[in-house]
Amino acid sequence: MAGAGKIELRGTLDSESKNILSAEALDFVAGLHRQFDSRRQELLRARHERQARLDAGENPDFLAATKPIRESDWRVAEPPSDLIEREVEITGPVDRKMVINALNSGASVFMADFEDALSPTWSNIVQGQANLAAAVRRTLEFRGEDGRAYRLNDKIATLLVRPRGWHLSEKHMLVDGAPISGSLFDFGIYLFHNAAELGKRGSGPYYYLPKLESHLEARLWSEVFKYAEQRLKLSGGTIRATVLIETILAAFEMDEILYELREHIAGLNAGRWDYIFSIIKKFRNRAGLVLPDRAQITMTVPFMRAYTELLVRTCHRRGAHAIGGMAQYIPNRKKPEANQIAMEKVRADKERESNDGFDGTWVAHPDLVAIAREVFDRHLGDRPNQKHRLREEVSVTAQQLANFTVPSGEISETGLRNNVSVPVQYLANWLNGRGAVGIFDLMEDAATAEISRSQIWQWIKSGSKLASGETIDMKYFDRVLSEEVAKLDPQFAKEWAQGSALVSRLIKEDFVDFLTLVAYEQLA
Repeated sequence: MAGAGKIELRGTLDSESKNILSAEALDFVAGLHRQFDSRRQELLRARHERQARLDAGENPDFLAATKPIRESDWRVAEPPSDLIEREVEITGPVDRKMVINALNSGASVFMADFEDALSPTWSNIVQGQANLAAAVRRTLEFRGEDGRAYRLNDKIATLLVRPRGWHLSEKHMLVDGAPISGSLFDFGIYLFHNAAELGKRGSGPYYYLPKLESHLEARLWSEVFKYAEQRLKLSGGTIRATVLIETILAAFEMDEILYELREHIAGLNAGRWDYIFSIIKKFRNRAGLVLPDRAQITMTVPFMRAYTELLVRTCHRRGAHAIGGMAQYIPNRKKPEANQIAMEKVRADKERESNDGFDGTWVAHPDLVAIAREVFDRHLGDRPNQKHRLREEVSVTAQQLANFTVPSGEISETGLRNNVSVPVQYLANWLNGRGAVGIFDLMEDAATAEISRSQIWQWIKSGSKLASGETIDMKYFDRVLSEEVAKLDPQFAKEWAQGSALVSRLIKEDFVDFLTLVAYEQLA
């Protein structure tokens, strides 16, 4: 389907989609592309240049050039009223039922996800935008196959939207012959349709920004925000964003990221799973740097403690919210004993975060909202956040951030098999349109699948051994892959074959920065 001028759509549209992808909306996002895509491409090239320096032995450090920013006194803009209290945030994809349940969950915030929890089929992307527009206007409804009706409550969570990362494109929309940035598409369509309506309702267009690797990437977002506000005649600072610190390089530039976005920033979030993946990815070629089983890389290991404590101190010094990491457990009422243990782990995790000074936290399932809220209510009392806790006693060095030792860490056969099975099951679902998948009583998304496949790749390349002594090589991987696929439900054999073929490719070929880049080529 061809649009006006040099805008081309390559996906089919129903009547609802045509309303979302109106000529005016497409013109707006095309303007974003023309204004900012060349700079986006420059920054993506800079990532590869930085990787080459890391491969050559460069160690990450706090930037000398921006030392005056870190040492001077400044604060970010005050948050809007509906972002002052953020005790519990729930996340999930943008399908109709999920949006309703999440907004009704009792959480303070719902992060509607176009990124790691969404398989970016054209229908998922466009329908997701339609769902959010209806949610903003309180008209969103859903009727299940059992006839049950779902509607929004009078009181709902504050809506934040996570667009795709800078590295992802939207192949169904071409501008001047080139695919548009997935980030700019997701951001722009939502803003165009909802900024004015949100303002009328006492809220605003709020976003979560994923996968940033530098303050220069944050600066690009700042420029996008200012340009978009001018185009749509919005007051400066109407757009607000929370940045996920989920890459090891961004951890060294938290002050600078806050500074670049100081007119629009609401806080930082400790994106723990992508952070672990980022460490593996950035240092995959570094001899002797091999992380153990994913389950052993807890938030209490030294480098994860250093990262999260620095995040709280940095945010509170600048007047920004510090939001804690994801509890990914899915309650399983058929396993009461295991379920009880899981809930105790969730509670302990949230106790640690609230004690450390975080202002809120993430959960993946509505049943976890009450646990997280009870913990934070007890620690915050009548306060809406803990920004008064400056954590001035915290002092984190570059060496502490980059010392990836895990005490008593080891690679077990169970850990290896889990790392094989999870991405097979996840990618099988992703290729068939589902981006958030319950596997082994955990909510898995692209970030956790990334940890699994990148660990296997590195373990094989480095010749790592299991705790039992076996060397992890390609032959061993092939055998485990075959055995793990054989354990899965045979009625979905075709889907498992798709997933296992893609996992095998990711393991056996040169390292790919993001598995979604390869998987997107195969997505119908």
